[in-house]
Amino acid sequence: MFASLPSPSAGSLEIGPLRFNAYGLMIALGVVAAVWLFKKRLMQRQLGKPEDAGSIAMIAVPVGIVGARAYHVITDWGRFDGRRFDVVKIWEGGLGIWGGIAVGVVAGALMLKSKNIPIAAGLTCVAPALALAQSIGRWGNWFNQELFGKPTNLLWALQVSPGKAQAAGFEVGTTFHPTFLYESLGCLFICVALIKAEKRRKFRDGDLFAMYVAGYTFLRFFVESLRIDEAKNIAGLRLNQWTSIAVFSCAVVYLAVAKRASTKSRSEAA
Repeated sequence: MFASLPSPSAGSLEIGPLRFNAYGLMIALGVVAAVWLFKKRLMQRQLGKPEDAGSIAMIAVPVGIVGARAYHVITDWGRFDGRRFDVVKIWEGGLGIWGGIAVGVVAGALMLKSKNIPIAAGLTCVAPALALAQSIGRWGNWFNQELFGKPTNLLWALQVSPGKAQAAGFEVGTTFHPTFLYESLGCLFICVALIKAEKRRKFRDGDLFAMYVAGYTFLRFFVESLRIDEAKNIAGLRLNQWTSIAVFSCAVVYLAVAKRASTKSRSEAA
């Protein structure tokens, strides 16, 4: 048994003579896992060539990271006032998932088209892979001791360094909700649930991606409510909560319209 979840003493990992920034390493591991799953799913559907998943990722991932950083910087510009060089310090944390998915998916869709892979089918294949990448990548926040939640004494509460606790406005020894862990486990659940759902029922191409979006935004809304890092607040909700509501609504509307169209199509065929 444990009284709380400890944080790493350093934000880097040393393997022999090599030293890795842990935040970047977690993102890299997430990308590797996502490409593996994406490739597997493309091959199961006999879409494209075996190397297509890697080729698409080589473009979509860097573009997505730029989009994620841009979203973070734009929505939290005050932190960079007078520290403009910090804009490029991605290794210190600060990637906005909304910008990453929006820009990365557009880049990925263009790459799918160039590979003659139907975009909707490609998005269906990549949906669980994106959730898997997020599940692994979130552990970078643990190494950076960032984006933790409100104080709590639960058994799985997160310990942070004295400096981190004081910087957040709390006494040394205060433990917090490990929001990175909640989101990591939630994304892993979404990944598995999407794959299981697809095995039990046949969905139209594109539906699984909309289900991923709806699932993640639902999860993020509640995780965001626990976080205590500085964020823009509008009518009592954090900016990312409003974004979650908007994107969730769009995904649900898409699924409802798609289901209605599918039902109508079957009725006309009968």
